[in-house]
Amino acid sequence: MATDIQKLIGTSEEDDEDMDMGVKEEDEENGGKHIAAQIMVGMDGGMTSNSSDNQFQHHQQFQEQVSSPGGGARRSRPLEEKERTKLRERHRRAITARILAGLRRHGNYNLRVRADINDVIAALAREAGWVVLPDGTTFPSRSQGSRPAGGTSAAVTSSSSHLVSQPTTPPGSIRGVSPGHRTPVEYNSCRMKGVFILNPSPYDQSASTQSQTPGMVGEGREQTESDPRVGGSMDTINDKQIVAIPPIPKLTERDFAGSPFIPVYVMLPLGAINMKCELVDPDGLLKQLKVLKSANVDGVMVDCWWGIVEAHAPQEYNWNGYKRLFQMVHELKLKLQVVMSFHECGGNVGDDVCIPLPNWVAEIGRSNPDIFFTDREGRRNPECLSWGIDKERVLRGRTAIEVYFDYMRSFRVEFDEFFEDGIISMVEVGLGPCGELRYPSCPVKHGWRYPGIGEFQCYDKYFLKSLKKTAEARGHPFWARGPDNAGSYNSQPHETGFFCDGGDYDGYYGRFFLNWYARILVDHGDRVLSLAKLAFEGTQIAAKLLGIQWWYKTASHAAELTAGFYNPCNHDGYAAIVAILKKHGAILNFSCSELWAVDQQVDFAEAHSDPEGLVWQVLNAAWDVGIPVASENALPCYDRVMYNKILDNAKPLNDPDGRHFLSFTYLRLSPLLMERQTYMEFERFVKRMHGETVLDLQV
Repeated sequence: MATDIQKLIGTSEEDDEDMDMGVKEEDEENGGKHIAAQIMVGMDGGMTSNSSDNQFQHHQQFQEQVSSPGGGARRSRPLEEKERTKLRERHRRAITARILAGLRRHGNYNLRVRADINDVIAALAREAGWVVLPDGTTFPSRSQGSRPAGGTSAAVTSSSSHLVSQPTTPPGSIRGVSPGHRTPVEYNSCRMKGVFILNPSPYDQSASTQSQTPGMVGEGREQTESDPRVGGSMDTINDKQIVAIPPIPKLTERDFAGSPFIPVYVMLPLGAINMKCELVDPDGLLKQLKVLKSANVDGVMVDCWWGIVEAHAPQEYNWNGYKRLFQMVHELKLKLQVVMSFHECGGNVGDDVCIPLPNWVAEIGRSNPDIFFTDREGRRNPECLSWGIDKERVLRGRTAIEVYFDYMRSFRVEFDEFFEDGIISMVEVGLGPCGELRYPSCPVKHGWRYPGIGEFQCYDKYFLKSLKKTAEARGHPFWARGPDNAGSYNSQPHETGFFCDGGDYDGYYGRFFLNWYARILVDHGDRVLSLAKLAFEGTQIAAKLLGIQWWYKTASHAAELTAGFYNPCNHDGYAAIVAILKKHGAILNFSCSELWAVDQQVDFAEAHSDPEGLVWQVLNAAWDVGIPVASENALPCYDRVMYNKILDNAKPLNDPDGRHFLSFTYLRLSPLLMERQTYMEFERFVKRMHGETVLDLQV
């Protein structure tokens, strides 16, 4: 076990490569002795090698000479001074190596091994919101000027050795360094980015290293006049001075020792099972599962893909890969949460594999594309089946509801022993795109980018038939249409006649349409959950809900409306959903618990998002009717700040009823999670979720 853990969370090869980066030094003497060192990282002529012989040869190539004021002949310095210079350069080189290693490992930034220091500075500038042109011209973007002022940061320019005080930045951050999270736009917009690194944490460093901040030295022309885009003064520094950056304030943490026990599950990789229903890399997965077991993780969650199991013909199921996986989990005495995934994988945030719907379903879709969700322009979305065919026999003589039930019943029969032994603790039923109960209103494949309001997805012939029938029953047949002034995927509410303040969404037709649109969603969830309850009798079932927090502070809540949640400021859109969950004894799996950390006010102030308000509304709607709530992180999570917020939501402070999450699922198992620092932070998080004592609590 110890060997497996060491192999999985040991140091990386990139760190070793960084320790051998080339360094070029030139010393000059003008009047009195003035020594300046330039660290040239990864020069074209630099040499990198892991062998001691190559390192010795590399150090021999340093040119350590002192020139006379008139540029005369060079002379060698004393041996002791050479040795001191070497030691100083090795120390600086080690700091640089750690910086680059941190950018690669924790920042998801593909920094090349021989990265030039200009690459790093340019990347940091882009991350801070600046524009860096290929010729080095740098200037703030249009949105830069609207950012709030706060603390200070510093940067070091090139060979002029000047310290430039940059404009103020929000507290707790350094300009050029992003907070330890990504906003949804950073995943969806595919825009060019700089460097993304986690917030420096006082818990990740020893007391000695916390007080030392490495400086960055760049190349460029000497600055002779002040730039109106750069504020502050210019102070000359030498090699003995240290760049002064304000210390990072320590975060006060709640003590969860003795608090309620909340099980922690880890979602397995999307591609753990291939398209032939075979377990991919069973040996590697077994080692990772053993590491998770050593952290006292309670179990794992896995998607059972419809597109894999019933891929080739109706009611021909292949569960072979899942049988082997479940047996492996059982032998390690871990629990299982299983997802009935009736959607495709690929094209969404975090998808790293492509798993389409079954082949025979795709064949039907080619002849009858109305089985898929359709937008106003007629674009089809084959991510999942339209809810309009829930009761239509268009799938080789079966309705969509019957197809889902047959699949769930086959799974229950095939893995009966795991149900009987209690290994499978919960079954989450896929109800829409990404397995979530919502319309696919924000498809990236159709051009949507955060914080667009999305579009209504009700224009296939089955939906339109239902809308026409409902409008005629209401006595207004001319209402049998979708809104024609609701904008497009990337519109903002105030740009549309339907979602703007006082818009049509709150008129007679708007209320009729939105009620019908939301009722289709609720009815679909009701039908599928009723059959899931029948198929998995005696086992907990769950439904997943996505927290759509952008535009939450506006009157219309436009993004929620297009997703099927009729939740404007004058109507509770989640009461009907929790009612059907209560009816079928289902758990609410809500994934918005850590989005508070995304600083929407900086990058997207116009989005009027309020994740904390949405979390409060949904959790209380569920808890008020006695529905258990589980949760999972919607964004990658590796730092302590986000873990602490998840804990605060999971175990609310001073709740008079002692309410808390039923379980928490971490997304997801990855090589980065297995690295030493991130693994230790995750292990600490698991202990606190379990109500155990941790020794390094900051109180």
